[in-house]
Amino acid sequence: MNQDGVDKGRRRFLTATTAVVGGVGAVFAAVPFLSSWQPSARAQAAGAPVQADISKLEPGQRINVEWRGRPVWIVRRTEDMLARLSELEGVLRDPNSEVETQQPTYAQNPHRSIKPEILVVIGICTHLGCSPVYRPEVGAADLGGDWPGGFFCPCHGSKFDMAGRVFSGVPAPTNLEVPPYYYIDENTILVGEDEGAA
Repeated sequence: MNQDGVDKGRRRFLTATTAVVGGVGAVFAAVPFLSSWQPSARAQAAGAPVQADISKLEPGQRINVEWRGRPVWIVRRTEDMLARLSELEGVLRDPNSEVETQQPTYAQNPHRSIKPEILVVIGICTHLGCSPVYRPEVGAADLGGDWPGGFFCPCHGSKFDMAGRVFSGVPAPTNLEVPPYYYIDENTILVGEDEGAA
């Protein structure tokens, strides 16, 4: 002991111990707090890419998958459907897909897809978010005798061709959106991610 009756060694030990215990407590309090900033497993799964098997998709058929809570349509177009795409440019609002945010660069072409025969689009109308109806039949009487086949939104009458391009004179301002996607193999598409993005 020193002259004041204070044990400085013991004081240093207690001060250091208190600091260490306080630091450990702060870490234990910070870990749950910081991990609460991370998205939940459910939220991560909702935004995760989705695989679609197109091996049984026949020409003219469509399948639906869900990505980020939105419907994604995958259509195997026939040769006739593809041939009609070039005939419609004069009646479309954005025939060359110039609104860049509506599709990845690899889908900025007349058929708006990686492979001409396979269309991948988000099935939500760009007007007010309704879901258009797949109407591939040419000349449907209720859509006018000149209907070339495509997608019709029953909410407000917007029409889209078989590439998801919007017709002129309808409420929808832009083409249907093409999500990022790529082919894992000949029969499997991964929707929600560009190739090499992972």
